[in-house]
Amino acid sequence: MRLNVNPNRMELTRLKKRLATAIRGHKLLKDKQDELMRRFIKLIRHNDSLRKQVESELAVIYRMFVLSAAVVSMPFLEEALLIPKERITLEISKKNIMSVWVPVMRFARHSSHGESSENNLDTYNETRDADSKSNLFPYGFFNTSDETDRSILQLYKILPSLLELAEVEKTANLMADEIEKTRRRVNALEHMTIPQLEETITYIKMKLDENERGNLTRLMKIKEIIGKDA
Repeated sequence: MRLNVNPNRMELTRLKKRLATAIRGHKLLKDKQDELMRRFIKLIRHNDSLRKQVESELAVIYRMFVLSAAVVSMPFLEEALLIPKERITLEISKKNIMSVWVPVMRFARHSSHGESSENNLDTYNETRDADSKSNLFPYGFFNTSDETDRSILQLYKILPSLLELAEVEKTANLMADEIEKTRRRVNALEHMTIPQLEETITYIKMKLDENERGNLTRLMKIKEIIGKDA
């Protein structure tokens, strides 16, 4: 379907410029789409492996909590975990990936003594000594089990992986939306804009050639009439 324009040389020049811009834009968008797809596939593979790892570790932690609840009464366990010994703050910034602004998450742990560590894990001994408990566990020794300690410790260690998984999945969602938008633009240029411009340019050229042949025929006719009169 061609555009509704006046078939003149000025319009022909303008449409040729539009066509060149559309072809160049189509190539750039196609390259962007291919690069986004490459990064998206790589990100999805990383997300899949990370999710499997996190789900596996969470399953182990859940089993530890179940064993702990079998030894310690649930009301006491809930009371023991009610007040944490550390506070976590989360900072979210953004970075640009192929015109897609994706989140970058960084967290910091703040202990009850005011000490903080950013995006880092302290090494804790998994034994039930007093120093380890004073740094991490929010309860005393007497009425808790070893399974409770281990589950808290494993949950503490898995926190960076959980945060990374959230960041990767959000990035994948944003990149998927951008890929879909880019795909629609590429298809619109490839199947609508460029064919319309090419068809309209061809139509204008045909009309201009037809006008030139008409003018040439009229000039020849006038020359023939003038020759006869002379």
